[in-house]
Amino acid sequence: MFVREKNIRGYTYLYLVESVREEGRMKQRIIRNLGRKEVVLASGDLDRLAASVGRYAERAMVLQAIEQGSTSLHTRRIGAPLLFGRLWEDTGCRAVIEALLTERKFEFAVERAVFAAVLHRIMAFGSDRACEKWLVDYDIPGADDLALHHFYRAMAWLGEELPEARQANATPFSPRTVKDEIEEALFARRKDLFTDLSVVFMDTTSLSFEGAGGATLGAHGHSKDHRPDLNQMIVGVVIDGEGRPVCSEMWPGNTADVSVLIPVIDRLRHRFGIGRVCVVADRGMICAATMAALEERGLEYVLGVRERTDVLVRRVVLEDDKRFTPLLIERATGETQLFVKEVTVEGRRYIVARNEAEADKDRADRAAIVEGLDRQLKKGDKALVGNSAYRRYLRSTSPGAFEIDAGKIADEARYDGIFVLRTNARITPLQAVLRYRDLLQVEELFRTAKALMRTRPIYHSSDEAIRGHVFCSFIASYCARNCTSAAKRPPSSPNGPTSCGNSTAYRPVSSRRTAR
Repeated sequence: MFVREKNIRGYTYLYLVESVREEGRMKQRIIRNLGRKEVVLASGDLDRLAASVGRYAERAMVLQAIEQGSTSLHTRRIGAPLLFGRLWEDTGCRAVIEALLTERKFEFAVERAVFAAVLHRIMAFGSDRACEKWLVDYDIPGADDLALHHFYRAMAWLGEELPEARQANATPFSPRTVKDEIEEALFARRKDLFTDLSVVFMDTTSLSFEGAGGATLGAHGHSKDHRPDLNQMIVGVVIDGEGRPVCSEMWPGNTADVSVLIPVIDRLRHRFGIGRVCVVADRGMICAATMAALEERGLEYVLGVRERTDVLVRRVVLEDDKRFTPLLIERATGETQLFVKEVTVEGRRYIVARNEAEADKDRADRAAIVEGLDRQLKKGDKALVGNSAYRRYLRSTSPGAFEIDAGKIADEARYDGIFVLRTNARITPLQAVLRYRDLLQVEELFRTAKALMRTRPIYHSSDEAIRGHVFCSFIASYCARNCTSAAKRPPSSPNGPTSCGNSTAYRPVSSRRTAR
């Protein structure tokens, strides 16, 4: 069906015609005489008809415009900004940021720049420079005029140091910044009579820089990124018992984990009004001075212990002949078999747990290492010394010569599936184990921030912009986690306690089996 012109007696007429087949031949049949051409064009009837038909032929019109090289054709995505925009509003992020900006006289929409940076971190990953290019394809209200330097200024504002009068209770490693006030305001918005920080989980990781990093944040230290050649910073995250991020901390890259726990806990108590608190942290943050400081402050703790290097644990706690209690932990991901016992030595309370699945995995991993070690020994000894996985099973027989040490292999087998906790909390051994296992939520948060949200690469060269860049990943995690927490949780099991707000139940297992 199409429009055809026909000249009759010096006038041009327009006809709406269609092609039909009659007796094996194609013919054009007039459907309607539209009238004289100049009259039809002047009345606009043809334009209205085309617009009406165009509603049902959008794809053809777009393709035709592309073929003709139209420069005015542009499409923008609206789904992600609409969905995340609602989440941004519900969590209070927009209101909190805009409230802090009321006294500032920025000439661009800082809140919109932060929103775009966080959304970009979730949707497409990459640096702030990539965010500017990515923004062209998305319809974000109020963000049309944002340029690259606006994103840099927004990041610098998030990490900007507060005036001296508002530096109370800062840690020795980093000052209070704007992002701290945002965290405190977000926590205050969701706080009610039942909000509790009696259990907090903390862990740290390192983030490497592509350049030198900031003036204070960039330094060489123990790299958890396996990039000791690069300058780095240390990032700590604290989450509550329900797995929701509470705050983030950032320190120079040469800050030792054992030195940060006490300052952070002291700061938490002032920032969020924590009274009774049970600290759950990994073994990398623990030393005798740390535990003494926690007890001096009257704080409860569930802390991992270095069972291989702690002489008391290795020679006394693990050798204790008490029987293990078999327990079965039920989670949404499946069941876990545990054997748990409590040992008290010199007034210190230890919880020893054995995970059967992890024990099987440890045995299989060790067998694979020993098998590979045996093959490498036949090729030569020198290459083995630098491999830490191999070195633990070797002994020197003469200068430059090594062999597999069966005694070390047998000693390592003692620790298959074993982990040891030290606690002063008035909770059952199983509750202590479950709380410590929930520390995995922080590790999952780090994996999300570093892998999915691509906190790296970090190209910024000022401390302020670096803090803001990393904080955007924290906000993205905060929004995502609060969205998940809003869903209805399964009820607690009547057979026993739940672990820190998670749907984790346990039940005793009728078995005479014990584990050593």
